[in-house]
Amino acid sequence: MLELENVHVYYGAIHALKGIAFRVDEGEIVTLIGSNGAGKSTTLNTISGLLRPKEGAMTYLGKDLTAAGAPDIVRMKLSHVPEGRRIFANMTVRENLDLGAYQRRDAQGIKADIAHVFELFPRLWERRAQVAGTLSGGEQQMLAIGRAIMSQPRLLLLDEPSMGLAPILVQQIFDIIRAINREGTTILLVEQNARMALSVADRAYVLETGRIVLSGSAGELMNSPEVSKAYLGGR
Repeated sequence: MLELENVHVYYGAIHALKGIAFRVDEGEIVTLIGSNGAGKSTTLNTISGLLRPKEGAMTYLGKDLTAAGAPDIVRMKLSHVPEGRRIFANMTVRENLDLGAYQRRDAQGIKADIAHVFELFPRLWERRAQVAGTLSGGEQQMLAIGRAIMSQPRLLLLDEPSMGLAPILVQQIFDIIRAINREGTTILLVEQNARMALSVADRAYVLETGRIVLSGSAGELMNSPEVSKAYLGGR
């Protein structure tokens, strides 16, 4: 479904991604793990068109993503839930969800998908008329994911969905991620909580300073002494 080959990305003179290459197959949950500054968010921002690679190629469903703009990428059914949620704080929950479907014209389908989001996240239904900036951190994360679902993505990019959340909410968010995947959406997940990420993923890649240094099934990496020591609190 998605393939990156020898992708290099710069912030000015800073070489952020140094020839990364990986793939995501349809139906999978694939996770990128690594320490802060490893290049995980940069990778997602590059895939979604917010950053441009200086070298390399990216293909999605057989189409070249390298020069595509963010609006075109959304039309291709690829959606991004960014780090920090980036909700529209001065708008209501319902208005945020409506904006997630701004490129769609199928009124009945939009109505059905809003009902589905409220089914996935009953808390959002309770707060549908509430200004989004007054929601708790967990509720804002639910809204950010719900807004992305409204664009009917085939591939969903999730950047740090558990950041700043209480453990009980982290579990709830990851249960929803599993449910979304079971419904047919492929997921590329960036997550600081490596243990949680590996518990839901099919495969994983480890990034260090802009390079992929390890890859394999989630189970293999969960049991890797190197990964355990660096990211799982093992010795």
